[in-house]
Amino acid sequence: MDPVEKLKLLDGATCHEPAGDEVPAAVPGVPADLAGCIAHVVSPRNPRMPVLKAMTTTACEYNCNYCVFRRGRDGRRVTFTPDELADGFFRLYRAGLVEGLFLSSGMVGGGIPAQDKIIATAEIIRHRMQCRGYLHLKVMPGAEYDQVVRTMQLADRVSVNLEAPNPGRLSHLAARKRFDEDLLCRLRWIEEIRADQGGRGPSSITQFVVGPAGESDLELLGTTHYLHQQLGLGRAYFAAFDPVPGTPLENAPPTSATRQRRLYQGSFLLRDYQFDVEELPFEPDGNLPLNKDPKLEWARRNLSQRPVELNRANRRDLLRVPGIGPKGAERVLRERRRGTLRDLGQLRKIGVLADRAAPYITLGGRRPPVQFRLWSW
Repeated sequence: MDPVEKLKLLDGATCHEPAGDEVPAAVPGVPADLAGCIAHVVSPRNPRMPVLKAMTTTACEYNCNYCVFRRGRDGRRVTFTPDELADGFFRLYRAGLVEGLFLSSGMVGGGIPAQDKIIATAEIIRHRMQCRGYLHLKVMPGAEYDQVVRTMQLADRVSVNLEAPNPGRLSHLAARKRFDEDLLCRLRWIEEIRADQGGRGPSSITQFVVGPAGESDLELLGTTHYLHQQLGLGRAYFAAFDPVPGTPLENAPPTSATRQRRLYQGSFLLRDYQFDVEELPFEPDGNLPLNKDPKLEWARRNLSQRPVELNRANRRDLLRVPGIGPKGAERVLRERRRGTLRDLGQLRKIGVLADRAAPYITLGGRRPPVQFRLWSW
C-alpha cells in the first residue's frame, strides 16, 4: 500500500499521545482523511508548527486498563516498516504539509525492538533523506541505554510517559509496567546523557493520565516538581481521563477538563514561577480547588494583608503577584531602572495585567485603586 494512504488508516489514533501543545487548526492542502494524523504543536524549535503524529505499529502486547491500543481490544491494527513510515512522512514534509514528525509505537516483542524501529525510521529521515525537520521521538519502556543515546542524537524532543505519579498508582493503570525500572529510569538516563554532553541535547517531556488511578493533585505535582528540579524535565502533560469502550475502565467516570487546567496552572507555578509544592493551595484531600485559580488563591491567602511593593520586590516576589508572569517581572525590573512606578497605567504599558495585580501590590507605599473581580477563574 502507498505509505501516505497507509497513514490514513491511523485515523487519528495518535490523539492519545502527547506531542506538544496542540492547537486545533486546519492545515491547507491536507486531505480530510489524513487530518486526524496532523496536529499543530508548540515545540522547542517553533512556536507553532504542523506535525505528523504516527506510530510504527498500533499493535500492542500490553494490557493497560485505559488504553485504546491494549492487547485483545477489538480494532484495526496498522504496522509500518521504517522505510514506509519515513517515505510517507518525507512526502508530506516535501509538499510543505508538515514540518516535523512525532513518532511513537505499540509494544510487540518488548521495548528493545520497538525502539529499534523508531530509531531506524529517524535514521532514514535524517541521513538517507537528509531531512532536518523537527523530530519528537518516544523512548519506550525497556529501551536500552545505548538506544536512548542514539534516540537523543536524532531527536529535537524525547518523551517517556510515566502515566502515574508513583508505582502504586501505576499498578491501577498498567500492571505490567514497572514505574522505576521501565519508565523513571529512562528519564534519569536522559538527564545523565545531557549532563555528559555539557547540558546539550533534546528536551524531555512526560505525560500523566489523570483520574482513574485515584491519585491526588498533590501526588501528580509533587512528582512533576521532582522531575523539573532533578531530571531536567521540560514539560509535563496532564491527560484528563476519557473512558475507552472495550477496556476495563470503560465505565469509570471521565476527568473534568477543569481539573486538567488546574494541574497545568499548578505545574507552571512550579516550573516558571519559583513556587514550591508546599505553597500551592491544596484542599484537605490533596487536590487543588476546581473553582479557584491557584495563583490567585495563594495571593488571596498571603498577599491581601501583606502586599508586594513593586518598586523594591525581587524577581521571586514579583512572580507571586497575579497578573505578573516571567516576562512581566523582567519588564517591571527594567522599568524600575528608569524611575519609580507610581500608577497602574505604567504597568499596563509594559504588559502587566494591572487590574489583576492591583489588590496585592503597593506602588511607592500606596495601594492602587482596586476594582474587585466577581470571580477568580
